[in-house]
Amino acid sequence: MIKLEPFTPADFTQLIAWVDDERLMKEWSGSMFSFPLTEKSLAWYIEGSNDFNDPSVFIYKAVDSKTGVIVGHISLGGISQRDRAGRVTRVLVGNTTERRRGICQGMVKALLRIGFEDLKLHRISLGVYDFNHAAINCYLKCGFQKEGVLRDVVRHDDGYWTLIEMGILEDEWRALQQPASAPQAAQD
Repeated sequence: MIKLEPFTPADFTQLIAWVDDERLMKEWSGSMFSFPLTEKSLAWYIEGSNDFNDPSVFIYKAVDSKTGVIVGHISLGGISQRDRAGRVTRVLVGNTTERRRGICQGMVKALLRIGFEDLKLHRISLGVYDFNHAAINCYLKCGFQKEGVLRDVVRHDDGYWTLIEMGILEDEWRALQQPASAPQAAQD
């Protein structure tokens, strides 16, 4: 099981070690950071975060509750209280050996719970590059729906990356939280 804890300066070194090349940096953060990632840029990134009295961005480390090991990073930003909307951003499963173990789903599901239950959001969206098939599958399994495509939105090297927009609404998320109904006994 994955639990989310606030991302703090004590976690900077781990994240910097994970984001170890320019392409991964761009996949993870878009144009928010320049490579290499630094403690100074991360200090700016967390400024004013994780404040339920002034919710604008929540930045978390993902911790494996069985082992206590930090296994990822995720944030929920772009929060609009007026529209009751937010956006999942900067999702990273930290170690390549950790991938394919359901960590991404655990992180996203924990973040959706915070968004829909604690923050009372109505809609949560995200953008994912079309070549990131593992992430797309993770988001679909968590209940997100594909809503659109933004073609050639990011230039990288000699090419462009296309972004898939995805979203989930509170009633869709709540329906997924309902236990599956037990099959009814056959009547004679």
